[in-house]
Amino acid sequence: MSDQPGRAIVEIENISKHFGTGAARVDALRDVDLTVRAGEVVALLGPSGSGKTTLLNIIGCIIDPSAGRLTLDQERVFDDGWLRRDLRRLRLDKIGFIFQFHNLLPFLDAKDNVALVLKMAGKSPAQARQRAIELLDYLEVGHRRDAMPALLSGGEAQRVAIARALANTPRIILADEPTAALDSKRAGIVMDLLRKLAEEQDACIIAVTHDEKIYDRFDTLFHLRDGRLER
Repeated sequence: MSDQPGRAIVEIENISKHFGTGAARVDALRDVDLTVRAGEVVALLGPSGSGKTTLLNIIGCIIDPSAGRLTLDQERVFDDGWLRRDLRRLRLDKIGFIFQFHNLLPFLDAKDNVALVLKMAGKSPAQARQRAIELLDYLEVGHRRDAMPALLSGGEAQRVAIARALANTPRIILADEPTAALDSKRAGIVMDLLRKLAEEQDACIIAVTHDEKIYDRFDTLFHLRDGRLER
């Protein structure tokens, strides 16, 4: 069942992250607040070292915040400590990751790269294969389902990577420079696909990017400066 428009999917309250102690301490994030709702596509901008990837990794439950609260899809998962014990399961159930480089396994064809994630989540081989084919067809790359990654174009490989990220129908899609390796036309196509996915699946997209040619594809541009988030 589709959610009501505007339901909060990611809620960050006073999230901070520091590395090191004493004179060597670095404050990567300082009291960050952010809410992203179903159907929204937002960007995190800022110079290298501003905290963008750190924030993305905290939302992805990959690194620990130093303080604050994190709520994902209406579930409080961090409150000055993890409330969920099985973070791997949380990532499998709720979060899809897309990276600058597709990171497809070179010894698996397109459909098996997608199906692998489903098998890890407990689907049978037949269920995983069927879902993989459906996703590749949805992303208009189904005709390449038997191709090995080395034989895919850059745009095709990125679509397969998006299919893999969507395998378990995540509510949160995190993208780290998803269009940096693509030309302007392909970058626009990828962002239009992400917009379509957000709207049709009541998901939210949070992307770290330096790619100015896609800024107009986002609902909101958030800027990180010295660990603080600004609009």
